[in-house]
Amino acid sequence: MSLKLKSAVLSCFLMLSLLMVWQIATMPKPKTGMTSEQTEYAKLMGKIPDEYGNVKANNGMPTPNQFVDITINQLKDPFYDNGPNDKGIGIQLMHSLGRVAIGFLLAVMVAIPVGFLIGNSPLLYKVLDPFIQILKPISPLAWMPIALYTIKDSTTSAIFVIFICSLWPMLINTAFGVAAVRKDWLNVARVLEVNPLRKAFLVVLPAAAPTIITGMRISMGIAWLVIVAAEMLVGGTGIGYFVWNQWNNLSIGNVVFAVFLIGLIGMLLDMMFGQLQKKVTYVE
Repeated sequence: MSLKLKSAVLSCFLMLSLLMVWQIATMPKPKTGMTSEQTEYAKLMGKIPDEYGNVKANNGMPTPNQFVDITINQLKDPFYDNGPNDKGIGIQLMHSLGRVAIGFLLAVMVAIPVGFLIGNSPLLYKVLDPFIQILKPISPLAWMPIALYTIKDSTTSAIFVIFICSLWPMLINTAFGVAAVRKDWLNVARVLEVNPLRKAFLVVLPAAAPTIITGMRISMGIAWLVIVAAEMLVGGTGIGYFVWNQWNNLSIGNVVFAVFLIGLIGMLLDMMFGQLQKKVTYVE
């Protein structure tokens, strides 16, 4: 049996085991020694079955079957819009992905050129390194109050936070990749009298591309992680707001659905950059 087939079988076995544990953990358990008021409240929360044996799918932790029903219900009309607090999951995802895309692209426009300059100039690296080391560890969400105060727009503030959190991995990886370009290649370009712009695009960029893409891949993962928390703070629209709104409605099933969806989208984004990284990686 090949390694790929073995891993697939083990993954399926692990998935079935997790589903079995989930099913057992969410099976309704009748409560004893409760007053009538406590029993009624437990039924309302979906913790015990009602007189018909039903457990509410949207309250309490859903069973796997209920989770499937919730998923189908959410995906059958993902782009409906019934007002500010009632939008389909497709609309919420589009808002989140749009904010992430804008903030990420702005970070690319700043991080890669500055990273090129830092990688090519030891002096500039030493000048900027203290500022990078101070700003890099700051939590992106710590910038949110400052952004809201100065920008005074929740959507733009969320984009700014994505920009900040995406900036540092790309900047550092670009600088490292440019500085690590083999000296032999640079010497050949110097002997051939290649102009600096041509050398940057034909020698340095292809050599540093795998490291740059790695920085972009890390930045995208952080950006997708941060946008959920940022949208919980600013509200309005987005997958983060959807999670918070469903929690306020005590709809734990929809919260679980959103958590799985966030993970799935994050995996797809990472796979996209993984494929891009393979295309630019030179294998001897």
